[in-house]
Amino acid sequence: MITLFKECFTWLPLRKYFKNKQYREYVKLLGRYSAAERFKNANIKFLEYNVEVSDCLSFLNQYKDIFVDGAYKFKTASAAPLIYDCGANYGTSCLYFKSLYPECKIKAFEADPAIAGLLSKNIGGNGCANVEIIDKAVWISNDGIEFGVEGADGGSINLPGGRKIKIGSVRLKDLIESEKKIDMLKMDIEGAETEVICDCSDSLHKAENIFIEYHSWNNSPQKLDLLLRTLSENDFRYYIETVCSRNEPFINKREGLNMDMQLNIFAYRRNPLK
Repeated sequence: MITLFKECFTWLPLRKYFKNKQYREYVKLLGRYSAAERFKNANIKFLEYNVEVSDCLSFLNQYKDIFVDGAYKFKTASAAPLIYDCGANYGTSCLYFKSLYPECKIKAFEADPAIAGLLSKNIGGNGCANVEIIDKAVWISNDGIEFGVEGADGGSINLPGGRKIKIGSVRLKDLIESEKKIDMLKMDIEGAETEVICDCSDSLHKAENIFIEYHSWNNSPQKLDLLLRTLSENDFRYYIETVCSRNEPFINKREGLNMDMQLNIFAYRRNPLK
């Protein structure tokens, strides 16, 4: 616990604690939930929201990324932007988008059936209107897919070991084609992102902003080049952040872990779509 608070006040100047409401809330949440048992349901109150989560640590990480660091913050001239939230999990991102643009329309996709149930409960319980929940995996076909259940925010088609179930899927390309414009396409789908983005290549001209969490699984070939090429071919510029850096990368190859690299990719257009 002491280590967590020490890191908290090291990576962000102390004065920000007094100026940043979201950061103050994060410190309080750490104090209450950082030692909570993993993969156990809990009800959490934060800011003006109440949510039920299946794992407190994964929620804490989400809250920091979304509300403190502003990973999904974007600007638009539309009072009611359309947002595709692929991998909506507990709904933390949906609540954030609603705080930015109360009139926004959200299509929220969640593959894990149990997590999708929490998503629906949290969206309804916090009075969020114009949020359509699709409890299917975002994929390159409508034929369904084998999905590894992790119990929090790490379920994936690539998850080694563990329990796997057959779930429904939806081809994202078909949905994008039905829209005039998507103001924000947020994608955190735990390893399926490259296949899905490449499948959508001919449709990405309808998206204004794209966030992609890229996962490099040790048991699969790296395909970052394909993903970035698809973005470039659709006139996106991108900025990349590493999620977990490592010292001595020629020595520390993370071979004993599921993933050897994880990146946040922020893709945007310099000239807004009409």
